[in-house]
Amino acid sequence: MKRTLYNQLVEWKNSPARKPLILEGARQVGKTWLMKEFGKNKYENMVYVNCADEDFAKSLFLRDLKPDRILRDIVANTRQRIEPGNTLLIFDEIQEAPNGITSLKYFCEDAPEQHVIAAGSLLGVIHHPGESYPVGKVNILRLYPMSFEEFLWARGYEKLAEILKACEWESIEVLQSTLEDLLRQYFYVGGMPEAVLDWTTHEDVLNIREIQNRIINSYANDISKHAGAEAERIRMVWNSIPAQLAKDNKKFIYGAVKKGGRAKDFEVAIQWLVDAGLVHKIYRSKSPEMPLKFYEDFNAFKLFLLDVGLLGALTNASPAQMIVNNDVFKEFKGAFTENYVLQQIVPDRSLSICYFSKDNSKIEIDFLVQTYSRLIPIEVKAEENVKSKSLRQFITIDHPDKNLKGLRCSMKPYIDQGWMENIPLYSILGYINKQLEKEKNAFKV
Repeated sequence: MKRTLYNQLVEWKNSPARKPLILEGARQVGKTWLMKEFGKNKYENMVYVNCADEDFAKSLFLRDLKPDRILRDIVANTRQRIEPGNTLLIFDEIQEAPNGITSLKYFCEDAPEQHVIAAGSLLGVIHHPGESYPVGKVNILRLYPMSFEEFLWARGYEKLAEILKACEWESIEVLQSTLEDLLRQYFYVGGMPEAVLDWTTHEDVLNIREIQNRIINSYANDISKHAGAEAERIRMVWNSIPAQLAKDNKKFIYGAVKKGGRAKDFEVAIQWLVDAGLVHKIYRSKSPEMPLKFYEDFNAFKLFLLDVGLLGALTNASPAQMIVNNDVFKEFKGAFTENYVLQQIVPDRSLSICYFSKDNSKIEIDFLVQTYSRLIPIEVKAEENVKSKSLRQFITIDHPDKNLKGLRCSMKPYIDQGWMENIPLYSILGYINKQLEKEKNAFKV
């Protein structure tokens, strides 16, 4: 498989300001595979220490946190040499080794010549009592489930991915049937690497659902392990998300989790899920102005799952409904399509993302996305009716002074209507990346 983040690992390796790297991410998004693939391809040798499975690793950082001593113990136990610059040292599931996370500070200060990557699920790395996070002493990268582009790479459609990336609209329209079929597959399979790999090998819908259910069960087990007294409330919020997304107004309603529920009952549980990387929390914007962060309304938000495939498993949506025809694009009031669109763009940390609505109006904009120099109102349309009344009024009547240009994502081909562009759903990542590239080039002039 091929992952976009791989190139950022190469940049980290070559950086003169390199520090120990923490590779963050929810469980089972592919961190271990990516680290090993990177080590195999870019270093003369790789030393892999699994802090969850190897007994010596669990006591490795207890005696002291001196890198020289730690390295000697690793060499003695693995019988592998560790040479600065030539060896990649990997600490996997580092949260399972007491003081493991803290030790990275000392690798930064006392052994900067060593190339060290540590990884663990966010469930363990963030919620790890008794340890200080080495702020300022580590580099951080975040791995997400596979995007639609990465899914195409895994399926062998590299050229198709290039066409989407380049936004070659005429070619994309010619290939519409193929792209729609692949997008239906992605909605069902999602971006969890184990599911994608199994799909590329067997194309067995029942296998995929078993894998997804196994991942969901592992999250439930981790919640029980790490969340303590909040575990039940976390499960209640998690299980309510599909129903929340299936509403016309997808604003999170506490009363939909539990009758009479209020913010103070569930705000800790929600933040726990956000910190663990299992959900994305998108706030409402009070005004379509930059910077968006200034206008976030912390009392109104939507929650989306980390992966559209897991959303299908959590709702128990049938394979036939999702793969055989276009029902998936219009059922559940667009829940899948909105989750999909967010999943494609949220990994780019340079973007600010909100949504917009008014309590006294039916006008709602699915997403407001801030790039380096542009605010993009995005409307996600999954049904055949693609009239954009809310988007048109928002841009041309309510906020004509803002000089906004809208973006509608639908199953229709590309068209530029002046005040709004329509792009096919499968083009969203390519469109946003092309916009960012254009803006970067403008800054260089």
